[in-house]
Amino acid sequence: MPNLSHPSRRQFLTAATATLAIPTILPRSVFGANERIVTGHIGVRNQGTANLKAFLDPKLTTLVSPAAMCDVDSRHLKTAIEIVEKSREKKKCDGYDDYRKVLDRKDIDAVVISTPDHWHALMEIHACQAGKDVYCEKPLSLTIREGRQMVEAARANNRIVQTGSQQRSSPGFREVCELVRSGRIGKVQKVLVGIPKVNFEGDALPDSAPPTYLNYDRWLGPALYRPYNSKRVHYLFRFFWDYSGGQMTNFGAHNIDIAQWGLGTDDTGPISTEATATFDPQHKFEVPNSCRVTHTYANGVTLIIGQDQPDIRGGTTFIGTDGTLFVDRSKKTSTPSTILKTPLSEGDVHLYESTNHYQNFLDCVKSRKTPICDVEIGHRSATICHLGNIAIRLGRKVQWDPAAERIIGDDEAAAMASRPHRSPYTI
Repeated sequence: MPNLSHPSRRQFLTAATATLAIPTILPRSVFGANERIVTGHIGVRNQGTANLKAFLDPKLTTLVSPAAMCDVDSRHLKTAIEIVEKSREKKKCDGYDDYRKVLDRKDIDAVVISTPDHWHALMEIHACQAGKDVYCEKPLSLTIREGRQMVEAARANNRIVQTGSQQRSSPGFREVCELVRSGRIGKVQKVLVGIPKVNFEGDALPDSAPPTYLNYDRWLGPALYRPYNSKRVHYLFRFFWDYSGGQMTNFGAHNIDIAQWGLGTDDTGPISTEATATFDPQHKFEVPNSCRVTHTYANGVTLIIGQDQPDIRGGTTFIGTDGTLFVDRSKKTSTPSTILKTPLSEGDVHLYESTNHYQNFLDCVKSRKTPICDVEIGHRSATICHLGNIAIRLGRKVQWDPAAERIIGDDEAAAMASRPHRSPYTI
């Protein structure tokens, strides 16, 4: 397999290690009023299936045409192709197990990345270099350094990159953040974010030979080599550090993103992070089963993430000097109740409004405007997740400079802001 940074087929992937290449494919940036955006979908199981079906929604018929599927599991690839061919598209859909073949196609305008987290950075960077716009699932990255590289790739290549934090396109979350930003709960003192326990089912299993339907080397990609284990792949990848960050990045990425939106800190973050955690006594998975993480911002506001903490419920709670606001995917509440009953006025804060995360991305691909959850926003929210996990794994407080994006005074912690990539899967 050729080096992913230097494949012989296409010049757009030619780049020195750690250097972003200038694309040699001229991207299409002007679409006709009735012209549809052609998408390629990379990673098509679980959330990838949900994303594919969303792009096939009849409401988006005039905007988008999914045309290529890619997955390293042949079963999932077959299912995705069938979904497209039986959908409103009613046409043959191509399938690949190598995402570079999707990027090679001149007819593909944008890609949807729904792979395990450890693949996000490499695919997004290569897609941007190939002149493709990108919808990338949350968490945006596996490490802080990768997230910054993803932002740089999008900016250097003038690409639209939407992070899949769909709660930004939900009216309830937007309305609560508008109320917080408009001072309805007074001065914000702290924000509580609740995340669930690990949903790892069954017992650990011994390593084994990978199944014939899975290209395991490509599934691992840039992650360090480990023998195949059925309890480390597909949905369960979320609970091993090589591939993800546990429920902190799985669910926490969503609600931390809303905390950032409500605080007005989309372009920055906390200055310190400390944490306590407990782990599975049987070591079936690596990430915490419970934790309490406290991030402190420069203005004294604290963001507290609780996993299996009785005083922190799932969702996002803003606590201020004059009241509280809570929001999750099913409801929003306030104390006092009058906070929610009093509508916003013209002079209050009105945030970016989107009611469909996928349509917002497609609209921005056509207009070249910034999407509601731009890559920088996704990077900053993911960074908070990563800082929490670094503090958990080291068992000590971490100092963070959000402007320079570096950990201060702790070389071991700073080293965890990046990771080595397994050759040939290098950036």
